[in-house]
Formats: sequence, structure tokens, C-alpha cells
Amino acid sequence: MIICAGNNETFNFAQPMGVGLIETAMNLTRLCLFDKPEFLLFVGSAGSYGDHKIFDIVESKTASNIELAFLSNDAYTPLDNVVTTNETDKKDVVVNSSNYISTNQKLAKNFLKFGVGLENMEFFAVLKIAQEFNIPAGGVFCVTNFTDANAHEDFLKNHEKAKELLGFHVKQRIKELTSK
Repeated sequence: MIICAGNNETFNFAQPMGVGLIETAMNLTRLCLFDKPEFLLFVGSAGSYGDHKIFDIVESKTASNIELAFLSNDAYTPLDNVVTTNETDKKDVVVNSSNYISTNQKLAKNFLKFGVGLENMEFFAVLKIAQEFNIPAGGVFCVTNFTDANAHEDFLKNHEKAKELLGFHVKQRIKELTSK
């Protein structure tokens, strides 16, 4: 099953789950309880902490939930804040999720020190629910912006093209997989 966030980030081949961690967790849990999918593929936009360029397509099976306050040593969590469905030794791009978009480029670059390359509001919730229901899962992202003061404006400017690129990429990958 292919899923996406919702609101203005929808695709004709994906089922919307909601925006942010909470909506996604609630709606995906409900879906899994009543009609458990065999596989979950999340498709969405992402912000780059600096290693990925605008319109890069990135696939991942690893997500984190690290808040900016953690990076400045102003917070801690007793919770496991990294989840992966990656069962290989292949290094994965870690996608960080928060209900907030990072706009402090200097602070956000610190994510790279922890091996975190992108941010997307929903992906951590998707992988946590997939883990709970023992469902293989992954994500495909298109970079729309850098995590800086222009994050929102760049997201708005690049969002439609990113959705087109994601749609094309996902359809090509499905074609590749079904032809095997």
C-alpha cells in the first residue's frame, strides 16, 4: 500500500494519512487494525539538512524523532528515537520527523553529525506503526527545500514539481518491480 501525508501533499496513487506525527499515527493505526497492508510505502516531500540538493529523490527505511533542543543539549528523551525497517547492512539516509520544520540552518546542520540527512513530518510515525504491526515499510522523498530561513517559501515554490518527480519515480519503481 502506498500512503502519503494529505492536505496539499496527495497523489492519485497514494492514500492520505494526515499531516504530522499524530494524525499519521492515528489514521495509519486505524487502517492497520481494520485492513492490515502487506507493505507500506510512504511518499512525500522532505527538507535537506545540507547533503541533498533540491529535487533529489531519496529512498529510506530509517527515521528518527530528534527535536532541535536535543542538538543544543537542552533536552533529552527516555524514548527510543530511531526506528528502521532496513534489514540489510546498506547504509540508509535517516529521515528526521517532528511536527516542526527546521529554519535555523546552523543548528539544523548538526543533524548531519548524527547521520540524519532529511526531515519529513510523518515518516517516523509511519515506521513506528509499521514496526508495531510487523509490516515491511519504506519511504521515498523528494527534497523541496533546505532547512534554513527560506524553508517555507522554497517548499511552496518547489512542491508541485517535487510531487511530479515523486509520482514519476514511484511509477517507474513499480514498473521495475512488477516486470521481475
